[in-house]
Amino acid sequence: MPDNQECSDCFRWNKNREWAGVLTKNISIYQYNEEMKAVLARYKFRGDAELSKLFAGEMNKTYREHFREAEAAVPIPLSEERLYERGFNQAELLAKQIPIPMLHPLKRISTEKQSKKSRKERLQNLHLFQLSYADDIQNKHLLLIDDLYTTGFTVRQAAKILLENGASSVSSLTLIRG
Repeated sequence: MPDNQECSDCFRWNKNREWAGVLTKNISIYQYNEEMKAVLARYKFRGDAELSKLFAGEMNKTYREHFREAEAAVPIPLSEERLYERGFNQAELLAKQIPIPMLHPLKRISTEKQSKKSRKERLQNLHLFQLSYADDIQNKHLLLIDDLYTTGFTVRQAAKILLENGASSVSSLTLIRG
């Protein structure tokens, strides 16, 4: 899809006053299919953190082509429980693959697994994150990084908190679009 074209999901989000314009744009590198499902399961749930390096070239290319205005990457945080189980934050490893500073202004407060929820259930979970600090995000163009875009709620909720606390703009780069 061309950079200036809005997908049906973004169109639907932008019709809602509360969420309109929260994200400048989202670009996902891959589409979710059986192959990517297997790769994601190996990466995320079987602890193969080295797979993040496999995505470095495409992460860099997509950053250079679509997000040059971004001043810092913000990986979507995991809950402490999930980080302990997994041993790494997959979004943070992806963020390390692009050449901009990384910030961690968000803390995940919900410990429920999003992957086990329906779209409706995900959209009802109104409090996924809280702000840890705001100093480094003031007047900055931020780039959220996550592994999977399913409903768009996670990145939009994170973007909304960052904007409400001083960020100039927030876009997102996700590895896979579900």
